[in-house]
Amino acid sequence: MKIGILQCGHIPDALRGELEDYDQLFLTLLGDKGFEFEVFPVVDGAPIPAPDACDGWLITGSRHGAYEDHAWIPPLEALIRQIHAEGRPLVGICFGHQIIAQALGGKVEKFAGGWSVGRQVYTIEGEDIPLNAWHQDQVTELPADARVIGSTDFCKYAALAYGDHIYTVQPHPEFGADVIDGLIRTRGRGNVPDPLLDAAVAQLDAPLARTKMADRMAAVLKGEKA
Repeated sequence: MKIGILQCGHIPDALRGELEDYDQLFLTLLGDKGFEFEVFPVVDGAPIPAPDACDGWLITGSRHGAYEDHAWIPPLEALIRQIHAEGRPLVGICFGHQIIAQALGGKVEKFAGGWSVGRQVYTIEGEDIPLNAWHQDQVTELPADARVIGSTDFCKYAALAYGDHIYTVQPHPEFGADVIDGLIRTRGRGNVPDPLLDAAVAQLDAPLARTKMADRMAAVLKGEKA
């Protein structure tokens, strides 16, 4: 089964050679699930593929906002709408979660409550799921056909599903402690309030449910009900 990774961002330049890039993080996370992968670096201007170019799709995180004026965002939104209309499997993570909501009629904006950084415990499909976060933007208005399947007190729409084939989450199951540590060092100080960063550092060694979420993502991509 071939999964297309729509790459919408890169690891910071200062961390290249130290950490995997955003597409590779997903190859590692899902590497034992029996998939073949093709990466489409749309953030770099790569052509937007046809919806039938792959059996399922995954949209990565990004430092960009879904609402920003970039030439690659409108055609990506058009692809999302085609994938949805055809009922193809689609998973979105962080920016991916947001751009899918925006493409299908929702709203994304900088959250008035500020940043979420590091380990957070989400209630997703009735379970407490600890995962790493790194975001200020949030989905603030839902598309008409979105189902809320996960939340926290800070992030009301933390996980969404659409029909039986689209599954999206605001946190980053592909981010381990090394990625959060690197982002704190290269993008955090001066941008994110120090108390949030200090709290994230204090929890770098706390357990995460990355494998559980990888299994859920893989199930959706294989055509099981979202």
